[in-house]
Amino acid sequence: MSLVILTVSCASPEKARYFNKLGDETFPRQELVSAHVIRKADILSINVSSINIEENQIFNAPNVAVVPGLVNENPTHGAGYLVDNDGMISFPMIGNVKVEGLNKKQVSELIREKLISAKLMLDPIIAVRILNFRVTVLGEVASPKIINVPNEKITLMEALGMAGDMTLYAKRDNVLLIREEGDEKITRRLNLNNKELLESPYYYLRANDVIYVESNSVKLQNTSRLNQLLPTVLSGLAFLAIIIDRYR
Repeated sequence: MSLVILTVSCASPEKARYFNKLGDETFPRQELVSAHVIRKADILSINVSSINIEENQIFNAPNVAVVPGLVNENPTHGAGYLVDNDGMISFPMIGNVKVEGLNKKQVSELIREKLISAKLMLDPIIAVRILNFRVTVLGEVASPKIINVPNEKITLMEALGMAGDMTLYAKRDNVLLIREEGDEKITRRLNLNNKELLESPYYYLRANDVIYVESNSVKLQNTSRLNQLLPTVLSGLAFLAIIIDRYR
């Protein structure tokens, strides 16, 4: 135990802090990226409202069953419209609607136009939400987990906080972000010791982002030393048990 404490104490305090040398400063407000692009297997909540209550009930009837796991973690979610393998959803009275590749605003406008052009409603208001907006935090944090985000807004720091924060063994200056953009996956290395993160386009997370926190050299050294010392300690305990047993 003393070896572990000594090793941790040798680590640089600056590397264990967030936003080194950050004083009283003002950063420009970032425009939250709202243009999440709808993908296959996304689950959409689409709410239609108008002055006709009966019409509202017809269009607001969900077309898929409750998603296993999703509702267990977020009881408020309920069912939604599942984007199928062709990028379509099946909407009441309209039929199949291609939503893959669109953002929420575009989906809302598309459905509104279809309802009006089909003379099904006069002036509907369409609200679209993404029910499966979630991020994953892995690695050297207190509680690695998948985090569901009902309000579709979460920062990197909030996600780390919900995962119990990084441990003392975490690399705060080299956090890995994995993000899906179109048909590609991009990776970015983020430095949480640097105040420039607050102005980074990766400070706000997007749906399905993965955050991986690596272990620092202190953790690796402690693990290596423990692996080397463990056989010796076990042998000593076994020898001690034999001595005690003989002198009973």
